[in-house]
Amino acid sequence: MSLVFETQRLRLKPILKSELNTLHSIFINPYVRKYLCDDKVWSLQQVEEMLIESQRLFDERKFGLWFIETKNEKEIIGFVGLWYFFGEGQPQLAYALLPEGTKKGYATEAATRILKYCFNELGYQYLLASCDQPNLESRKVAERIGMREVEEKIVNGNPILFFRVERF
Repeated sequence: MSLVFETQRLRLKPILKSELNTLHSIFINPYVRKYLCDDKVWSLQQVEEMLIESQRLFDERKFGLWFIETKNEKEIIGFVGLWYFFGEGQPQLAYALLPEGTKKGYATEAATRILKYCFNELGYQYLLASCDQPNLESRKVAERIGMREVEEKIVNGNPILFFRVERF
């Protein structure tokens, strides 16, 4: 089974170890890190550890982090994936776009493709996602793919919203 997916405008491909610097540049982008990293600048080593974990997850569970690349421009504009957060037993949907990739429907398109993969290939009965309460863009993406807010928790002093969608 290929883990490279295509949508109408995007190509989603597992992130390779050789692409560490590209992934790091996304994580340290001020727009991305504002909500994703609590505005902290992650070191190259921290991102490398995440990338190693992503590769392990792909090998063992067939999911991890995928780059989002535009088909026409062949430009990496962010990432989407499944990742373990907050002690949940099942991975959550995660996505982040660089500013130049926003407001074009790319996050919704990529998240929809991963959602279908979760239900049709991995056999999940539901999928969760979470975001910082003030992150309106991420909230809109979750809602556009059919997720509904189910809970709000304070995590490390920040209000986090949790979303869920059932298998369709």
